[in-house]
Amino acid sequence: MKIIEIEGAKELTGTIRVSGAKNATVALIPAAILTDEEATICNVPEITDTEALVDILKLLNVKVSRASESIVINPQEMINTEITEPYSKKLRASYYFMGALLGKYKKAVMYFPGGCSIGARPIDLHLKGFEALGATITSDKNKYIVEAEELHGANIYLDIASVGATINIMLAAVKAKGTTIIDNAAKEPEIVNVATFLNNMGAKITGAGTSSIKIEGVDKLHKCFHEVIPDRIEAGTYLIIGALCGKNLKIDNVITEHIDSLLSKLEEVGVKLEIGRDYITVLDHERKYKTTNIKTATYPGFPTDLQQPFTVLLTQANGKSKITETIWENRFMHVPYLKLLGADIEVKNQTATIIGPTELKGAEVVATDLRAGAAMVAAGLIASGKTTITNVEHILRGYEQIIEKLSDVGAKITLKEI
Repeated sequence: MKIIEIEGAKELTGTIRVSGAKNATVALIPAAILTDEEATICNVPEITDTEALVDILKLLNVKVSRASESIVINPQEMINTEITEPYSKKLRASYYFMGALLGKYKKAVMYFPGGCSIGARPIDLHLKGFEALGATITSDKNKYIVEAEELHGANIYLDIASVGATINIMLAAVKAKGTTIIDNAAKEPEIVNVATFLNNMGAKITGAGTSSIKIEGVDKLHKCFHEVIPDRIEAGTYLIIGALCGKNLKIDNVITEHIDSLLSKLEEVGVKLEIGRDYITVLDHERKYKTTNIKTATYPGFPTDLQQPFTVLLTQANGKSKITETIWENRFMHVPYLKLLGADIEVKNQTATIIGPTELKGAEVVATDLRAGAAMVAAGLIASGKTTITNVEHILRGYEQIIEKLSDVGAKITLKEI
């Protein structure tokens, strides 16, 4: 078992470079099998989610090679075989193979995916989209068979602006006959990145980043070179850490407009920032933070993936703050562990009320999911004494070289095998 140990109350200074976006990478890798040649993707983070997707590619007899931050995917000898449960349950994003295989072969057989237990995460919207494109779906417990004699364009309205459903329907529709329109589509930057990748391969997609995406089906996709956008959630996590214990801590390789909602809240509570073209520095300043209220929302609203780390920052604000979670019903599993460290937080009806400032003291805590794990790291960095985090596999799923990046700017943090 792996654990993370942190000796807290250290000031962080220097530069942290943001890696490629996890939430884009996990869709781009399955999307690459749609080409009839090969695809090169650069700025790919080395995280366990990436490794799990590469394992699925190998199961499908896809040739994969890695060099530095790039991955080359060649599906020319690919075999469309069942993606068994041990492969699919490693991560939620394995479901993107369902749309990609359906789009390429008109058939996908796989098990319901895994991932963080942050709430009910059904794939109903994905399946309804596939059915609208002409597919039939057979399910047996957790196993799904999605197949079609032919895929055709359709007008699809998503009841919820789901990132996963938007991308999965795009993957299935790029080779369908005719035109597909996805209305109430999610607008996240990762969707734009995936659409750009598909267009670079010869797809005809317009409107990505808006609520209406149009896909004109094509017969073939060719080779391409593509770059993963910087990870806005990683950038946001380190900015929050900078606000907690940074001294002129620079976060480099940032697309600042992707985190406007976070920057607005940081400035509202009193964090001093220098915002450059592709970097943000948390300036040295007296940390007397004001309270705020936050409600998570789909992009461009405040990201659900950052509310857990932001909770830690609000434990240091002077007064009462509230965070209301509107996306996932189990997104406050970090709260009991923050309370164990000394935080004053109560949760009722999907709203956390945080009273600060409170002094945090080290203890043994659990990373219940990926972003809860990020919150534990943030808390451990400001807590006095030693904080031990277990279940850290969740953290390693989504943050490339987090131990090295934080150590390089002065944190006393280690990853241990016990």
